[in-house]
Amino acid sequence: MTAARKIIIDTDPGQDDALAILLALASPELEVLGITAVAGNVPLALTQKNARKICELAGRPETRVFAGAARPLLRKLVTAEEVHGRTGLDGPDLPEPRMPLQDTHAVDFIIETLLNQAEKSVTLCPLGPLTNIALALSRAPEIAPRIREIVLMGGGFFEGGNVTPAAEFNIYVDPHAADIVLQAGIPLVMMPLDVTHKALTTRKRLTAIRALGTPVALAAAQLLDFFERFDEEKYGTDGGPLHDPCVIAYLIKPELFGGKSCNVSVETGSELTMGMTVVDWWRVTERPHNALVMRDIDADGFFALLTERLSRL
Repeated sequence: MTAARKIIIDTDPGQDDALAILLALASPELEVLGITAVAGNVPLALTQKNARKICELAGRPETRVFAGAARPLLRKLVTAEEVHGRTGLDGPDLPEPRMPLQDTHAVDFIIETLLNQAEKSVTLCPLGPLTNIALALSRAPEIAPRIREIVLMGGGFFEGGNVTPAAEFNIYVDPHAADIVLQAGIPLVMMPLDVTHKALTTRKRLTAIRALGTPVALAAAQLLDFFERFDEEKYGTDGGPLHDPCVIAYLIKPELFGGKSCNVSVETGSELTMGMTVVDWWRVTERPHNALVMRDIDADGFFALLTERLSRL
């Protein structure tokens, strides 16, 4: 059998982050070396706690969780309680975690792990603002060539933005961090709104998850019930987009997705378009490609994978 792919999940849970963590922990193709929390959907005190709650829900309390950056590099923190609720994991009543938070700072963990693992053996999976990743690259630039790949959720092109007309939330919260990561010369796959907005939590798909009947599946369904209510009203769709699990699904079954290599730049100067990902989809410039940008998804295959893996927990 092929060795499991080693990953670090950098996250700001968030219901969709929670589903991504569950998918990763349920998948033998992946070895989760650690989970690093960052401020984003809710403040850091909640995101690190929420990550531990999800590990315990999955029956994986041995998973190491590290707290990282409490604010963006240069800007004030913007959060999204209107989407995710007061706790960030509104929906089910999950107990307070008993597993410990690790003493090491998330940025130190990322650096130490990349320096101590075999070169190009670790994939970074950012599901929130890119603050921790940018700090690690700035503090220890020698880690950049050691990273196998960064697969992130963020940005948009055809879909525009979801927090401003131009910007997607993860990039908008810390555009300067995103700029550092995109310019680092690391192989990068971007899951923008253009693909995640095609992964809708329809009633039929949620019913299939709920029908598993396990505590994990029922909690997952409750998380998604709460999460989708905001986007259903906003977009007028049957279900809301399930963003972050696309990152993990790509690592397991890349054939579910389609896109092309582009140059992606981040706007950091204009308040009107702050955090906009300027994707040269049509290749109208000579700027070098720095990201594989996804646009297409087999949504039924994606939800079949997610449902099957949730049944294992």
